[in-house]
This record gives sequence, structure tokens and C-alpha cells, in this order.
Amino acid sequence: MRASAASLAAWASRSLAGTRYVAVFIDGVEYAGETLVVALGLTTDGHKQVLGIRQGATENAVVVTSLLEELQERGLDTSRPTLFVLDGAKALVAGVKRVFGRQALIQRCQIHKRRNVKAHLAQRHHAELNRRLSEAYSQTSYAQAKGLLADTVGWLKRLSPDAAASLTEGLEETLTVARLGLPDLLRRTLSNTNVIESALSVTRTVTARVKRWRDGDMRRRWCSAGLVRAETKFRRVKGYRQMPHLIAALDQHQLDPQTKAG
Repeated sequence: MRASAASLAAWASRSLAGTRYVAVFIDGVEYAGETLVVALGLTTDGHKQVLGIRQGATENAVVVTSLLEELQERGLDTSRPTLFVLDGAKALVAGVKRVFGRQALIQRCQIHKRRNVKAHLAQRHHAELNRRLSEAYSQTSYAQAKGLLADTVGWLKRLSPDAAASLTEGLEETLTVARLGLPDLLRRTLSNTNVIESALSVTRTVTARVKRWRDGDMRRRWCSAGLVRAETKFRRVKGYRQMPHLIAALDQHQLDPQTKAG
């Protein structure tokens, strides 16, 4: 591993003060039975930055809360509305809301939602489900998207009540980007966790050569080294020119916090 322990420690403790992160992606990566939860921030001009990492047995609320509290201590602003893009795990949502409260707008990953619903549905119905969800999630109108998803829930109830329940659970949070009125390209970028998963894929490549994990610190150091490498390859997200639309929507939420937005 090229990066020294000292350089990794400095990287992991960088100040976050003075930078506005309008969106934060959170996901976990597993190493030999241990989960490392990673937060990746998106700046106002569409640049990505790894914010922090925390080790735990699973993606539980305590781990996520601890991670976000550490980021807050390092300067992450928790007083302004922030869009959180999550895979849908209830523990992630709970941890985010403990630290950010009403300032957290939750976008549940539409790709994970699709997979979860499919898991309860016979394969012969997957193509129709894909068609229905793709049509709903491509809508620029929140009302139209929600209406199409409601129709899909009704269709699923006749096939599999469990699949219908899976789609219903957290349905509103899969449509936050539509409710914010984001343009097409940026809406698609922020509708799923692909941004952070691509970074985590680099860590898996870096750690593929490891045959024996000695301790938890080793997991953290190797994951950090992979994320450092991933950062060198970061480019601005697709739709970064549309970031002013997200900023305006978040600012409006701050002015009118009663507006439901995730």
C-alpha cells in the first residue's frame, strides 16, 4: 500500500469547514465480515469529495450517527438543507435524521428499490415491472411519477402483496429528486447511489490482492487507500451544470421548511 499511515490519517481528518456540500451519498463496503460506511459529498459546482469513513459490524444507525457527528466536528454544516442519497436501509435514514433533523432531505436509491421489489416477484413479471418503474422514474412531474407508482402498486397487489409492500415502503423518498423539480440529467445522477458505488468499486480493486485480514485497522487503512486512489480519478458529476437548480430548491426548503421534501 503506497500511502503511509500518517498520510492516510491526515487525509481522513481534513477540515470540511467553508465548503457547502449540497448532497451527501452514504453507502457501505464489506471487508471480511466487517462493514465500512463511507460518506461522499457533492459541492455546489458538482465536484465529489470523500468526507469520511467509519467501521462497524453493519450499516447501523449508531455507526452512521457517529460518522456524521465526526464530520460535523470537522466542519460539515448541518444547519442547511442537504440532500442525502441512500440505498434505502432504514438505519442509514435514522442516522442521518438524528444529526441533520429537518435539514435532511432523503432520496432513496431507485435502483435498490427496483431490485428489492423484483426479489418478491416472479421473474416472468420483471420486464413489465422494469417498464412501469422506468416510466415513473423518468417523469419530470412529481405528481405524475407518484401516480404511475400508485398504479404499479395496484398492479403488484394482484401478483404479490409482498412486492406491492416493498414498493410502497419508502415510495415517497424515491421521488425526492422529482419533488425538488431537478432537470433530467441531474435528477438521474441523484436518483441512485451509483456515484458512491463507483468509488467503492476502486477500493475493491485495491484490496483484491489482500489474502488475509489481520485486524480492523488494516481494513480501514486499505479502504482509505482505495478511496484516496478513487479521488484522483474523480470528475464532476453528470449534470453538474444544472447544480444551481438543486441549490435553489434546497434554499427554498430552508425558507419554507414545512414543505415536505423527503
